[in-house]
Amino acid sequence: MTKVTESIRTLRPVRRRKLSKGQRVGYLRVSSLDQNEVRQLEELPLDKTFTDKASGKDVNRPQLEALQSFVREGDTVFCHSMDRLARNLDDLRRIVLGLTERGIHIVFVKENLTFTGEDSLMSNLLLSVMGAFAQFERELIRERQREGIAIAKREGKYSGRKPSLTAARAAELRRRVAEGDPKAALAREFGISRDTLYRYVPVKKHRSGKLANDSPG
Repeated sequence: MTKVTESIRTLRPVRRRKLSKGQRVGYLRVSSLDQNEVRQLEELPLDKTFTDKASGKDVNRPQLEALQSFVREGDTVFCHSMDRLARNLDDLRRIVLGLTERGIHIVFVKENLTFTGEDSLMSNLLLSVMGAFAQFERELIRERQREGIAIAKREGKYSGRKPSLTAARAAELRRRVAEGDPKAALAREFGISRDTLYRYVPVKKHRSGKLANDSPG
């Protein structure tokens, strides 16, 4: 019994390890421009921060890539939670193991866990378990959202997502595109993304393979 108790207790020190003396680097991710990323790591003294404004399922996270290129052995990366760092469990394991193998520590503030690359079997177990819980929680939230939307639709209370542009603004956008105004500049002017712009102004391929505006209506 004594040996079993001692073995269980060895699982606790992961979050209590002393952090390295390198730079303290923060990573933040927000899913839209109106979210306050500062709250994620507020009151933490950091030497540098990297912030992506992207959906959790978005593969393109340039600031995360920049962070991974910036950090060096002895640095510590702080992230609010596992779901802020990774898109799924496989992504989480790849990023964390990739950093710790280079001698970089990573701290998840919400989960109160630190990974250093030491005690790899224990770290891998905790990483898998905690990451699985985070992914499970996200799936539950999505399921509740889908159920809520379905109920609202049945009751006639669901109107869908509010359009990014009014009918008048959408018409103006299509006119400006037809006149040849640069799409990137129009997206900035109208306060929408390029993807949203192309939803209002679809494009089609000619036989030559070149893209052209698909005239609405």
